[in-house]
Amino acid sequence: MVDTRRTADAVAGTQAVTRAARLLRLVTAAGADGVTGAELVERSSLTRPTVHRLLAALRQEGLVDRDDDTGRWMPGPELYLMGTVAAARFDITAAARDIVRSLAVRTEESAFLSVRRGDETVCLVREEGSFPIRSFVLSEGVRFPLGVASAGLAILAFLPPHDVDAYLSRHPELGERWGASHGEHRLRSRLRETQERGYAVNPGLIVEGSWGMGAAVFTRQGDPQWALSLTGVEFRFGAERQAELGRTLLAHAHQLTTRLAAR
Repeated sequence: MVDTRRTADAVAGTQAVTRAARLLRLVTAAGADGVTGAELVERSSLTRPTVHRLLAALRQEGLVDRDDDTGRWMPGPELYLMGTVAAARFDITAAARDIVRSLAVRTEESAFLSVRRGDETVCLVREEGSFPIRSFVLSEGVRFPLGVASAGLAILAFLPPHDVDAYLSRHPELGERWGASHGEHRLRSRLRETQERGYAVNPGLIVEGSWGMGAAVFTRQGDPQWALSLTGVEFRFGAERQAELGRTLLAHAHQLTTRLAAR
């Protein structure tokens, strides 16, 4: 005989964990500026009482913190401690930082390392270039769905076709949320272009005038798990220079792939 009460409790507990994890991702994605409770309600699609209740519980456990002056929510100290432990297993920033820095120096643009986490990419490292006009679309902790920013476009392009099909079927909202250019037909076209070039180009599709380029970094098994990317202002990404930046990106991505395979 099934204990329906126990089953219901398990389902309710799982739902609470899922919702709390969703809020944690949204808080960390907001970066150093934090995020308001109202913004969390809107982005999480949860009710205001649910968001406030979960935030209070997470704050009590030290997983989030609230700035009393601004009322904005930020990652808490306990989350930092957990992250330092997890980094020993998952973090590649120590192995990649000099390569990201070299990319920024060579191109004079802001350079980044991002990692795939499920259906998203998360920025791990940002290195500023020397060119004085910069784009600030991306910084450490910021997340984007695969196929939206240049890093996620580069990763998605080199996943097996059945994984790409499954991803697009899971996320029919991309075009509505991120603009018509992210609808399935146009996104598939950019994926084909990325495969042909070897690197991705985002021509100001997230923020007008802010361009990005990305190249996938692969595991020893050939899976695109990370990406190096560049962002800058539009006039810095003309066709001739774009080709030069693409070659530099691919060279640095290959260097990092080789280094990680040897670890």
